[in-house]
Amino acid sequence: METTLTSLRSHLGRSADPVWKAGAERYFKEPVKFYGLSNSAARKIGSEYFRQLKGSTKEEILALCEELMKSGLMEETIIACNWSDRLKKKFLPADFETFERWISRYVNNWAACDTLCNHTVGEFIMMYPDFLSELKRFTQSDNRWMRRAAAVTLIIPA
Repeated sequence: METTLTSLRSHLGRSADPVWKAGAERYFKEPVKFYGLSNSAARKIGSEYFRQLKGSTKEEILALCEELMKSGLMEETIIACNWSDRLKKKFLPADFETFERWISRYVNNWAACDTLCNHTVGEFIMMYPDFLSELKRFTQSDNRWMRRAAAVTLIIPA
């Protein structure tokens, strides 16, 4: 699994465009780290590497997603969100704790929040609507991304 992560990061670095990176960094109010790839390019590369994970457990893939989220690099976050969303048919109630941790610890901009919550967390809530009360709890958080997550998660399920 570690070799997949190392190889993926190397591929992202080789594919980076410094002009794209500069433009993306100017786009956000808060500091956001980038390699310098468009979202579609990052998703395409991520899809190539996801195929290599065939035979891996959901837990193994979610652990890789967490490592990607920890980096703080937007392209890695996009890939983590995409990979976790691909696991939606395997979601269990216990997975909410993982998603909540990702939001509270690693989400640091609106794009990361919206990508994770619109898809992965939104799919989870559609499967397990009893967790709506947990989203309501997010609205009281000091963390603005937790508060945003409470609303954004409901966009697609609505």
